[in-house]
Amino acid sequence: MFATAVIVFREILEAALIVGILAAATRDVPGRNRWLGAGILAGLSGAGIVALCTGRIAELASGMGQELFNAAILGLAVVMLAWHNLWMSSHGAALAKDARSVGNAIRDGRRARSVLLIVVGLAVLREGSETVLFLYGIAASEGGGSLPMLAGGLAGIAGGVAVGWLLYAGLLRIPLRWFFTATSILVLFLAAGMASQAARFLIQADVLPSLATPLWDSSGWLPQTSVAGSLLHSLIGYEAQPSGMQIVFYVLVLVVIATGMKWLNKGSASASRSGTAA
Repeated sequence: MFATAVIVFREILEAALIVGILAAATRDVPGRNRWLGAGILAGLSGAGIVALCTGRIAELASGMGQELFNAAILGLAVVMLAWHNLWMSSHGAALAKDARSVGNAIRDGRRARSVLLIVVGLAVLREGSETVLFLYGIAASEGGGSLPMLAGGLAGIAGGVAVGWLLYAGLLRIPLRWFFTATSILVLFLAAGMASQAARFLIQADVLPSLATPLWDSSGWLPQTSVAGSLLHSLIGYEAQPSGMQIVFYVLVLVVIATGMKWLNKGSASASRSGTAA
């Protein structure tokens, strides 16, 4: 539930920011609400098609072995989460700037209002499609019940829409970088936890050695079935009895993504200083 809420909140907030920036920049444009609404509906429809296709692929791939299929889904989700964090580290500010530029161009009559539908539709489609893939990964890693995932998804949607609206209305003065820094850290640990679960499925399929099983056993003082253990499992991939290979995957993904984010943040900061100096 917690992992689902974090992922959905992050994706909804990013889409809400794009919609909010465009809405603020085109506030005086007649009929802009119709184009914004049409773009949101188009994006949601596209994300729904992606969800249906993913489910169909899951059915077709069941013959390849559930462990291998789950590992493949988790691996793809880890790659997407890594790309997401790395891309936002270097392009987040530019994304908001581009959306504002498009909104200003529509307001000034230099772009057609139909561009609102295209930009909003693509933003909602992108975030919705990523959410579908991530939720499949969470379901595979946790063996996921539908009710907790539904509750987490609804909480994430409500939180993302609420924060996006408050930012649009100017009622929330918290810098956006705080939100994205906090969620980037959570997404980083989610990716590492999914990588660990992918390793577990590959071990079960006899594709990888376990190295040591278990590497430690902390179930005596923090059972994975306890409230705290379940929370930590959802948020950071905690396991009471992990294998050595799972820890290798976890640490490797954690280090690679964190190093990439740090390097890209430094590059963005240097580019920003150079632009200011010029």
